[in-house]
Order: sequence, then structure tokens, then C-alpha cells
Amino acid sequence: MKMKWLRRWSRILHRDIGYFFIGTSIIYGLSGIALNHLHDWNPSYNVVQKRFTTELDLNKGASKETVKQLVADEGKRFSYKSHYYPEGNIIKVFLRGGSTLLVNTETGQGMAEFLRKRAVFYEVNYLHYNPNAWWMWFSDIFAGALIFLSITSFFMIKGKKGAWGRGGVYIAIGFIIPIVFLLIFS
Repeated sequence: MKMKWLRRWSRILHRDIGYFFIGTSIIYGLSGIALNHLHDWNPSYNVVQKRFTTELDLNKGASKETVKQLVADEGKRFSYKSHYYPEGNIIKVFLRGGSTLLVNTETGQGMAEFLRKRAVFYEVNYLHYNPNAWWMWFSDIFAGALIFLSITSFFMIKGKKGAWGRGGVYIAIGFIIPIVFLLIFS
């Protein structure tokens, strides 16, 4: 009788909590895949490079207004943030939003790097990094729910397909793979 009650409530809670966290699971799944491949791409931003030439005099001591004119010519929709000279004949201009302009002051040759947020991935990665205390608490509740969902799955199905049968084999494999990985690679 006791197991019947436990099995029934495990199914009900597993189902309802699972439904509630479907969106959050998709968010963390997408961002997890994206963040696993940081060495292949920037999942939050698309970096667009553009070469250009300018006639402006940007040698050391160039006025802020001259640098802002460069931004107006090349940065288009971005606004000036600051600039400095990392080398004698190179000026680096920072734009709001993380974009930059790099110009050789002798030749006028430049390279613009514009950062554009990737649709969907920027947002899900932002949430994955726990941007504030409210989201941190929500993600902690989500993590606890995942543990709860894992535990209740033990009691949902009985017999040879349950945790003491075929399901138990999957459970064991699910524990063995990370343990073997840790033993080999850590």
C-alpha cells in the first residue's frame, strides 16, 4: 500500500514539476550546448570585421571630436566610448556595446570589429550566468527540481522495466559514464 501511494504521488509531482520546468530546461540545454563549444565560436555575439580607410588625422593628440567623426563615419549606429594609443601609430577606439575600431594613423588603414548579439543564444547564455539574485534563486529551485525529478523516477514504474530492472541498468550507466570520465581525465 505504501509503495502504491509513493508511486502515485511520484508520477503526479514528476509530471507537474516537469511541465513547469520545460522552458527552463530548454534554456539551460541550449546554453549548455553553446557554452560547451566556446572554443569553436562565440555563442553570445557574432563578430563582424570590416576593413576601411580614413583621411582623418588621428595622430597622437587628435581631438575627441576628430575621433568621434571617425566613429560617425565607420561606426554608424554605435557611439563613442573612449580611445587610446596602444602603439605609437595605432589608435584603438572603443564603442558602446563592445565594438572597436583599430586604425594605423600613418596609413589611415583600419579594422572595425562590430559585436552583434546572437538571437536566442545571447539571452539563454545571459540567464545561464545567473545575472541577479532573483534568477539565482530560481535556478537553485530548478536545480533542486532536477534532483527531485531524478529521485521520483525511481518510483514511477515497477517491475522489470522499473528501477530494479531495465531502468536500473540505465541508472547504473548514467552514474558510471561520469565516474569513468573523471577517473580518466581528471
